[in-house]
Amino acid sequence: MRLRSKKFTSIFVKFAGAFILVGLVPLFTLSLFSVNTFTRYVERYTTGNLQQMVMYMSYNLNAAFNQYNEVSKLMYTGNYEGFIESSRQNQTNNVNELEQINNIPINSFLKTVLYSDNYISSVYFVRERDGKLYYQERENRAIDVELLPYKEWLGQMRPTPSKVAIFPTHADNYYPASGRKVFTIGRSLIDISGKVTVEPKIVGMLFIDVDAAIFDQFFKELHLREQDELYLLDGEGNVYFNNREEEVLLPEEQDGPEPDQGMMVISEPIPFLNGSLTARIHRASLFQQLLSVRMTVFIAIGLSAASLVVMGAWFSRRLSAPILKLMKQMARVESGNLDTQVEVRSNDELGRLSHSFNRMVDRLKAYIDEAYVAQIKQKQTELNALKSQIRPHFLYNTLEVIRMSAVDKDDHEVADMILSLSNQLKYVIDYGEEKVSIRSELDNIKDYFYIISVRYDQRFEFNCHVAPEVDLNWHILKLSLQPIVENAIQHGLKQQGRGTVGLTVERRERSIVITVYDDGAGMSSDTLKRLNRVLNDPEAPGKNIGLKNVHERIKSVFGEAYGIVINSREHIGTSIVLTFPTVEETAAERTGT
Repeated sequence: MRLRSKKFTSIFVKFAGAFILVGLVPLFTLSLFSVNTFTRYVERYTTGNLQQMVMYMSYNLNAAFNQYNEVSKLMYTGNYEGFIESSRQNQTNNVNELEQINNIPINSFLKTVLYSDNYISSVYFVRERDGKLYYQERENRAIDVELLPYKEWLGQMRPTPSKVAIFPTHADNYYPASGRKVFTIGRSLIDISGKVTVEPKIVGMLFIDVDAAIFDQFFKELHLREQDELYLLDGEGNVYFNNREEEVLLPEEQDGPEPDQGMMVISEPIPFLNGSLTARIHRASLFQQLLSVRMTVFIAIGLSAASLVVMGAWFSRRLSAPILKLMKQMARVESGNLDTQVEVRSNDELGRLSHSFNRMVDRLKAYIDEAYVAQIKQKQTELNALKSQIRPHFLYNTLEVIRMSAVDKDDHEVADMILSLSNQLKYVIDYGEEKVSIRSELDNIKDYFYIISVRYDQRFEFNCHVAPEVDLNWHILKLSLQPIVENAIQHGLKQQGRGTVGLTVERRERSIVITVYDDGAGMSSDTLKRLNRVLNDPEAPGKNIGLKNVHERIKSVFGEAYGIVINSREHIGTSIVLTFPTVEETAAERTGT
């Protein structure tokens, strides 16, 4: 019973129930009724009209192809004087010796074919005996024979010399500065003075370029929109016309475009090409002009929206009051006033949220009183003491004056030492982030070691090697290397008076590994065990405060998987390995938190 009462007092149940009842029910009812009723009627009517128009265009296109086929047959059926007599003669001799077709010169015949139709742009005849090319062009432009693909056309026509060949739409770029789209009709001239059923003898081949603009007069009646597509294909999938910019279909679509979601596909056959004319009409753009359907839907949406606004305003007034009160109390807590409580008047989500807010404020106040205030006061005292003891700008300016004085007296070594010391002070006193780049930490080490080398009369050397795969912008712990290098000098090299400190930076998987080593006195195995025990046991006492401090800081900032490992052999030297996460890992950790 209590569970049921909680469900019905839920603010989300109340809000959702009212909006479904008042808003969604009439909205979906009216919209679906209007759209379904009118859409079915309009689709049937529009689809029928489109099918009739596509069928009419396919008929006209087929007739146009037949017309150009008949034009190509003029080599056999021309009504010229003496043609009957000449057809009985040897046609091979007419073409090869007399350079005539139908008793007229070849160029004159080509002109006759050229001007027989306004859309014929060029006519070519290739003599079979020697491959000589004759051509006539409507605009008297020069032709680049090397770009004319007539040899490819000849190769495709020779296997079936008695059939007409149709070559798909292409650019007539064999005429300079021309980008006209044309398709080509080819027919072989066979010597019919003898038997043609055994092995036809090809005398030459006729090619006719037809301007692809002929398709526009048929296709413009469809009033295609930008999203609509129209394709004219032959039986092999070659594209003769495409109203889109792209002219090549995908292999899986070459038998005809597949119906896509939201597209209406209408296809009619073109018998001459053994292909089809296919239209893909975008449904959304086709039916967007149906104002009656749109107005019906808009009216339904408007009525439902009005109801939603009225009910939404009423519900918002009921819901906003407790939320505004809670926000007001949260603002007071944010400003630092914890002596506040929210009045709980309901048992729904807002009531439980107010109750949880009151408990949170009480616990926060107790925690601040017990721990946070004391810690803040302590940190503030330490910070004030540090600020009062160190005046960075005054110290930097003083060191710079001393350095300029040394430079003026040509004491460059002192000047460089003061510069290195100033850089170190700036690096140490800077109250910035606890993480710094590898480059910054290495620069600090170099400044420190320069001072040490001068102090000990160049008896100590410093070698640094950074692996190529290491990015110097990756972050490590600030002041983590200087105590290690200092220990190497004080406890390793100083005893024997001379030696080398080395530092290597490399990447191993997802970790940055920095090794600081020396060739000094080293330490015994007992001392090494004791030192490692001090590092890993927070309660263990020890003198190596610097190493332990760096080790604990690394673990605190980057996690328990990182820190310091010490290796040493007596009379040989000591190496200290520091591990940090790479920049990718720290970014992931920040995202996770």
